[in-house]
Amino acid sequence: MKEDRYGLELTTSSADARDAYVDAVDRMLAGNGGVEQRLLRAIKADPDFALAHAALGRNHQLSGRDDVAKGTISTASGLVHDATGREKQHVEIFAHLVSGQTPAALELTRQHVKEFPRDALALAPSCGVFGSIGFSGRIDREAELLALLEPLAVHYGDDWWFSMVYSFALTEVGQWGRGRELVEQSLDQFRQNPNAAHTLAHALYEAGDDDTAARFLSGWLPELKSQSPMYCHIWWHYALLLMAKGDFEQSRQAFREHCLPGGSASSSINFLTDSASFLWRSELAGAPTDVESWEAVSDYYATEFGKPGVFIDAHIGLSMAALGRAEEVESCVLELQELAAAGRLPAGRTAADLTRAYDAFASEDWGRAIDLLEATISEVVRIGGSRAQRDLVTNTLLAAYVNAGRLDDATDFLQRVHDRQPFRPVLGLV
Repeated sequence: MKEDRYGLELTTSSADARDAYVDAVDRMLAGNGGVEQRLLRAIKADPDFALAHAALGRNHQLSGRDDVAKGTISTASGLVHDATGREKQHVEIFAHLVSGQTPAALELTRQHVKEFPRDALALAPSCGVFGSIGFSGRIDREAELLALLEPLAVHYGDDWWFSMVYSFALTEVGQWGRGRELVEQSLDQFRQNPNAAHTLAHALYEAGDDDTAARFLSGWLPELKSQSPMYCHIWWHYALLLMAKGDFEQSRQAFREHCLPGGSASSSINFLTDSASFLWRSELAGAPTDVESWEAVSDYYATEFGKPGVFIDAHIGLSMAALGRAEEVESCVLELQELAAAGRLPAGRTAADLTRAYDAFASEDWGRAIDLLEATISEVVRIGGSRAQRDLVTNTLLAAYVNAGRLDDATDFLQRVHDRQPFRPVLGLV
């Protein structure tokens, strides 16, 4: 019987299938492109290889092909009956994920890693800010993820993937110094690793080390292929760094060339949320309104989504507010409130309250924006995303304080956030 890179048995007699599968898994874990081609190669070499079908189903889901994903996972479930117990449970985790049963997938994953702690691909969907814990809507989700990963560290040693995800979890709870050490070790082992490059960008951001982050990304980005799911998002980080330096022209050029919808294999959620976030944050920093790009974001949401979803829900009102579409804002808020009341949004009313705050800010109703944001800020972690992404909200509150002439309140707020040091590019903030 063959084994994967983590020493786990694979039910296939084909060395070609094993090799293609292991390559595909590493590409998924690193955020590189070419996953589907490798998995199809594995399936061609062994059509009965259940785990290859399961990984392909998950890849379809991540690419937004939900119907195809369900069919592929069904194939995997039908083939896994003669496989090992570990593989059966692995496929079951992915079947839960693809069918939208995320809490069940997470609970099964918790059980699974107690017996098979090195099943990295089964663990991976629970990790990161877009994972099953990250999108749970729970206010303590960052500590929850770290608690899941910490006991597993002894089983992975210096594995490049685990070092990377452990680093991100540490960074998000304020331990960005230790996080930086781990992810730099990961990159030393495997440089062609978009997820690790992304994690290092976060650790440097939290430390306020924008110069180092800009140098690193300017040297590393030429290696990033547009086929990577992380392409848009890592360029978003770089565009924000340029914007923070006040270089609005280069920042906007980087954004337009690499982050707007359709320019890479990035996920639709990144295209939408990164674009909306960049445009709003650049205006907070003093850049002029980019109406054309805002309209492109609005059109993309209508075409690709059409209804709110986790993390998306906290961003869709931005374009409406920025473009002064008051009726659309009100309709959006009502829809978000109804979905929250029906229990269909993990973060509850948070997105609706944020949308009202953005509308108040765009209308220059500083007092109302401040009241809404102050009442919501402690709940913002529930929307998902990283601390760096959620600074969209923090910086809006700081800008509202500045515009209302309440600089003391802005200073007091920043002093309370003691475990972070990011630079705040907000016009007028000293």
